[in-house]
Amino acid sequence: MATKNRTAIVTGAAQGIGRGIALRLAKDGLSVTLADLPSSLTKLNAVRAEMEGTGGRCRISTVDVTKADDVNRMVAEHVADFGGIDVMVANAGIAITAHFVDTTADDIDRSMAVNVRGVFNCYKAAAEQMIRQGRGGRLIAAGSVSAHKGGEWQCAYVASKFAVRGFNQTVALELAKHGITANIYSPGATQTPMYDSIDEVVTHTEGTPRGSELAKVGAKVPLGRLAQPEDIAKVVSFLASEDSGYVTGQSIVADGGVYFV
Repeated sequence: MATKNRTAIVTGAAQGIGRGIALRLAKDGLSVTLADLPSSLTKLNAVRAEMEGTGGRCRISTVDVTKADDVNRMVAEHVADFGGIDVMVANAGIAITAHFVDTTADDIDRSMAVNVRGVFNCYKAAAEQMIRQGRGGRLIAAGSVSAHKGGEWQCAYVASKFAVRGFNQTVALELAKHGITANIYSPGATQTPMYDSIDEVVTHTEGTPRGSELAKVGAKVPLGRLAQPEDIAKVVSFLASEDSGYVTGQSIVADGGVYFV
């Protein structure tokens, strides 16, 4: 299909990397559903205004990705409005910051519910529709460098991202016969509200100045800076494009050279 006729859903689109991805896909010519929690509606409307102001075509869906019924409705409404789905970006996620000994069972359950079950729900609903359409598609999920390597303060997050990476590989194998690819993008430290919250917890716990954790991580990046959402959106732009048709089952790490897969 011509790029102008292709469509995408981006979850967690109200801010951070999700917002950057949604704006980039609209710039690429895709019609986009901006999806996030109902509590993020004001931010979603701001993203929609920005997107439409540059000629993009979009719609909003309020959704809790942990609930299959919500996700199925989101996909059905997207298809009803745009005529089909070509790209699912399962970006929504959470990062609970705590030392292992302070991590609770509820922290693990919540992380798995949002970061793993959320991807499962999005992939499944989109894949079923893509198979019915018979023209292939792109399934893309938020990974992380934490899908490849453990890290302090992030026990629950790391466990969930390793799970996403394994799940994605299996989906890629099973859906290849339908022309559907499945890949994950794996950012390093990125200047977003999520990473600001990680900095807040770490610096408060250690009694260090606010922002010092971000600065410490940024100083270790060979390219000399933290990532911006636009850096990650460029990777997703490729994975969503027709040019990526021979890439599947992969985790594309974008961390400025800190970690080599």
